[in-house]
Order: sequence, then structure tokens, then C-alpha cells
Amino acid sequence: MEQIQAHYGKRNQTAINYALSLAIGTVALSYGSVPLYKMICQTTGWGGQPIKSPSHYAGADTDDQSARLTPEDNYLRFRVTFASSVSAILPWKFTPQQREVRIRPGESALAFYTATNTSDEDIIGIATYSVTPGQVAPYFAKIQCFCFEEQRLRAGETVDMPVFFYIDKGIMEDRNCRNVGEVTLSYTFFSE
Repeated sequence: MEQIQAHYGKRNQTAINYALSLAIGTVALSYGSVPLYKMICQTTGWGGQPIKSPSHYAGADTDDQSARLTPEDNYLRFRVTFASSVSAILPWKFTPQQREVRIRPGESALAFYTATNTSDEDIIGIATYSVTPGQVAPYFAKIQCFCFEEQRLRAGETVDMPVFFYIDKGIMEDRNCRNVGEVTLSYTFFSE
């Protein structure tokens, strides 16, 4: 009888260990999924994410990235439009301050979004972004942005959030981007 109890006790302990390992793995995956997703998208350009790696750009000198910030005068201007949305459970008003800007490759631009917490309590939100059309995303470089960072707004508070960006000159050699004249930068805020 004791042998049977020992056998089932060992099997039960093994099952408990597997269940605990699965639970811990699930929690770790859920906490790590957002940073992992961000890293993968910024490396590959998936999901309209601009590629952050300077070595991605053809002929890019990683030591002197400022050379890419000289406007290309002999190239048409891109019309960059701004869009915004807010998660249904986040009581914020979030809008771009300007509808569009027009820039050439290598020319930097500064745009602002305004966020207002319409609730009566402090709330933390996190923004994600995308760039469309997707083939432009690898060339859309953000110098300063509020995305993927916690933004705490007090009850009733309104803040202006800057986005400083440029379109890399590498876009001029990309055949997939030759007929692109309009780019949309879209942000969505989610509750933390």
C-alpha cells in the first residue's frame, strides 16, 4: 500500500511541478511580450514600425547619422498626415495638433499631439504607433517620441506630446516607394 501511495505521490508532485512551471512561464511571457514585440517590430519593420537600426540604411555611416538629415532639394515632398485613437476603456481625448506636414527626404519635422485625461482620477497610458504605407516604415525615423513610455495624466490634465522625425534619404533608392506621396503616422493610446 505504501508503494502505491509513494508512486502516486511522486506522480502528483511531478504534475504540480509541470503546472507551476506552466503558470510561471505564462506570467513571464505576458510581461515580456510587449518589449519583445517592440524589439522584433523595430528590427524587422513589421506592423508599420520604423526600423531603428542605423545599419539598415544603405550606405549609412553609423558614426555620423547627421549626414542623413540634410534635406534632398531635388526630390518631391512627402505629405505626412497624423492620426490618433484611444482604447475604448481609456477616458482620454487624444488628437494631433496639425493635420499634416510636407517634408523632403532628410528634412526633419516637429509635430505635436494633445492628450487630455477626461476622468476624475490619475491614469497612466501607453501609446503605440504605426506608419503606413508599410514600405515607407523602414525609412521613417523618429528622433523623439512619446511611444512605448508610460504617460501619467492627472485628473483633467492636458499635455502636449512632441514627435520629432524625418524620412531617411534611403527611400529615394527604394523602388517600392517610388509612387508613394503620402505617409500616415498613427498613434493609439492604451490604458496600462
